[in-house]
Amino acid sequence: MSMTYTNLGRSGLKVSRVGLGSWMTYGSGVDMSTAVRCVRTAIDAGVVFIDTADMYAGGEAESMLGEILVDTRRSDLVLATKLFWPMSDNVNDRGLSRKHVFESVEASLRRLRTDYIDLYQCHRYDPETPVTEVVRAMDDLVRQGKILYWGVSCWSAAQIVDAVRVAQATNAVAPISNQPPYNMLEREIELEVVPTCEREGVSQVVFSPLAEGLLTGKYVAGEVPAGSRAAHEQYGRFLRPRMREDNFRRVAALQQVADDIGIRLSQLALAWCLRLPNVASVIMGATRPQQVSENAASAAVELSPAVLERLEAILMNEPE
Repeated sequence: MSMTYTNLGRSGLKVSRVGLGSWMTYGSGVDMSTAVRCVRTAIDAGVVFIDTADMYAGGEAESMLGEILVDTRRSDLVLATKLFWPMSDNVNDRGLSRKHVFESVEASLRRLRTDYIDLYQCHRYDPETPVTEVVRAMDDLVRQGKILYWGVSCWSAAQIVDAVRVAQATNAVAPISNQPPYNMLEREIELEVVPTCEREGVSQVVFSPLAEGLLTGKYVAGEVPAGSRAAHEQYGRFLRPRMREDNFRRVAALQQVADDIGIRLSQLALAWCLRLPNVASVIMGATRPQQVSENAASAAVELSPAVLERLEAILMNEPE
């Protein structure tokens, strides 16, 4: 087993450097039999960090994971979920109000068939709820034993600092993680979020590390494989805007680097994300067990300074 582990934020919790996600897969795009094989393959590869959200497939992702994991020893897993997006037409069934936080955690616990959630994440920032209310609600859930830690997703550097400062001022539990998109083609968090989080003791657990599949090498300019994510009207809506000529040229150059060092392009992309100490884990989405095995192996890939320099030249310059 080649999986490696690291602490999440300024806490004692350890997560696998590669985590398993469930966005647009379990509960919607992948049947139960395939999902079982993917999850089992991940666990066998040493993946302990499993991430989901209440709104994925309208709760079905949590329900499917709950069914799959019911016979797995709970202490072997770091189970993470999220709340924020509307779960019904009810005016209070959304956001980060104390009411929604308390009601959402109960619903997630039922769907996941567990007594506690290891990492409970605010799926977005809620401008309509005071940060003090959010921090206090999360702190209360920790004290009740319903969650062990909490984090955020796609929060700005200033918003993260605000939450940490409120927690410090009120002697409450502070967030230990942020879940943003991050990959070779989307590096915005490097400017402010990562430096701020390094200072504040908050780790990144990044999603879309393969740029919705563009960094797997299966897409080439002018071609959309039948049955692929890009070909799906709904699931491909985040990928298709990335399918630009300049990105295809970069992917081709990156593929050459991967070939030269004897690994898959997807493994190169994941290992590149993990080069940053502040990135504790990359969250992979997988629809086949083979993808899980290949991606999990990226945790053991160490990129040399020479390779990293070569990659930076490709990413920062317009390829020929």
